Amino acid sequence: MGMRRRSLLGRAAAIGAASAVGAVGSVLATAAPAQAAVWKKRLTGADLDTNSRWRVAGTDLGIPYVLENGSIGYLFGDTFDTPWPEGPPLPNDWRSPVMLRSAVHPGAPGGVVFDSAARVAGNGRAPELMHNGHHGIGIDGLPEVTVIPNDGISFPETGRQVISYMSIENWNSAGPAGPQWKSRYAGLAFSDNGNDFIRTPLKWWNSPDNKDPFQMWTMQRDGDHVYVFSVRSGRQDGPMMLRRVRWDRLFYPESYEGWGWNGTNWGWGRPCTPILTGRFGEPSVRRLSDGTWVMSYLNCQNGCVVTRTAPGPDRAWTAEKIQVTSWQEPALYGGFIHPWSSRDADDLHLMVSKWTRTPDGRSTAYHVSQFVGSV
Repeated sequence: MGMRRRSLLGRAAAIGAASAVGAVGSVLATAAPAQAAVWKKRLTGADLDTNSRWRVAGTDLGIPYVLENGSIGYLFGDTFDTPWPEGPPLPNDWRSPVMLRSAVHPGAPGGVVFDSAARVAGNGRAPELMHNGHHGIGIDGLPEVTVIPNDGISFPETGRQVISYMSIENWNSAGPAGPQWKSRYAGLAFSDNGNDFIRTPLKWWNSPDNKDPFQMWTMQRDGDHVYVFSVRSGRQDGPMMLRRVRWDRLFYPESYEGWGWNGTNWGWGRPCTPILTGRFGEPSVRRLSDGTWVMSYLNCQNGCVVTRTAPGPDRAWTAEKIQVTSWQEPALYGGFIHPWSSRDADDLHLMVSKWTRTPDGRSTAYHVSQFVGSV
């Protein structure tokens, strides 16, 4: 997620997980002792057609979501036409966010295959989807380092797509135990043509101490509501919160309902109470076709991408299950769930980023791969 600020998470991490609090307040067990997912293919890179067709070489994230036409959009963060952020050469066409698209099922023998890019007719340079300050001034007149996507969602009723994003204030790391970056605010952008996204004036401001738990969003619709799971920016210790809002009221902050504990029971329409606590990376939540909800994130304490499941967004989540370890993919992060995954054996598809660097900070890999596991 971005340039010049990630430590090599999990370089010598042991496999294990901290306990966490579930949506009914019970303490959950520790993670399963072995990884479940296996590497399937690398999706991006200077040597692949993502570069030769759309100049998407070094990039990360690859957040998949269903578009209004039923195919899949993949949101990438800081993107370059060189293998990694620092080049060479420079300048290296820094863009964020960028979207590639695919109608291919990730479970096909060849895995994910991209067929187009947003804002491009056929082959050609894939431009960024929305305004980005790029170490200058953002669209609202505030300093902005970059814009990083959190998740996407679409609404077939209107043909509209919505992206949640962070406006990054700085990448100043507070050390291994502290935040690795600070967002200025979380925001929403929309598109009515599937290509050009407009950043709305809505802002969920971060606190001066970087502790606001509503900065990194993942969104999943179920019926009339969109359920929003969120954590602090910077992969730091803190709570995970749950809110919901009617799908047609997404741009009305007063319509968001918190899921909270009042000392007796859980309910909607209350101040948010943490549903989980831990040191979370970017969260990803998807509802599978059989109704199972799956959550994934980087556990920043052990350096593994893990998943949990629940029968509903406001139900208790299972213990963590390790999907990808740092031994499989050094310096990993992400782990975004493909919405066409299922509960069938070996049909959980995760987009996992890798950014490896030498001790003096020179990159040796910066790309996205597809991993396949099971829930």
